[in-house]
Amino acid sequence: MQCSRHNLNVVSAGNGLIMGWVRFFEGKRIFDCIGSPNTAHPVPVHVEEIKDIITVAHYILVVEKESVFQRLANDQFCNANRCIIITGRGYPDIPTRRFLRLLVETLHLPVYCLVDCDPYGFDILTTYRFGSMQLAYDTKHLGVPEIQWLGAFPSDPERFFVPKQCLLPLTAADKKKIEAMLLRCYLQKEVPQWRLELKLMLKKGVKFEIEALSVHTLSFLTESYIPSKIHSKVII
Repeated sequence: MQCSRHNLNVVSAGNGLIMGWVRFFEGKRIFDCIGSPNTAHPVPVHVEEIKDIITVAHYILVVEKESVFQRLANDQFCNANRCIIITGRGYPDIPTRRFLRLLVETLHLPVYCLVDCDPYGFDILTTYRFGSMQLAYDTKHLGVPEIQWLGAFPSDPERFFVPKQCLLPLTAADKKKIEAMLLRCYLQKEVPQWRLELKLMLKKGVKFEIEALSVHTLSFLTESYIPSKIHSKVII
């Protein structure tokens, strides 16, 4: 029909979660995350009905996994860092991506993404920024070109002393996926530094999960890794 599902009012059930310093209406329903910034709320499905967005946040943080989202909630991360946190719980669905796009366009806040250091985490990162191949026609409604990669980088293990036992060898399927992603023209044209990190992952032949950064202390991710990366601008 040469139009997006957005124009046809086709809405899928949302899978994403949000918490942090933001308040808005979805129709007549109020989402008051500010009253309890470390409590998770479902991402609203009817994004076109959202209005009156208010925030005192300094930035938006997108995390790949619900387990990391929950760790940030348990550590009262939003209280200490005045941010908004969103997770798509893996590959983000359409409501999550549309909602994130709306927040960035409306609030003009920096937006950072934290994913596992593996081919699938990298693919999730590119889905947020550039959209997916299956929904390429809808990229203008779903992509977030402002998003920056906070981590985890293939170069992080040496910098943050990740033990070798936390590094897993890339499988044959992992290597095949990386090689295919390296051929994507937009990586070379728009985010060449991302492509260099992806090549480094393939060269080193290892991957690791975000949780590996907290192997020395559970609070390392929330108290050191994320704040230091943002404050020192160690993002790409």
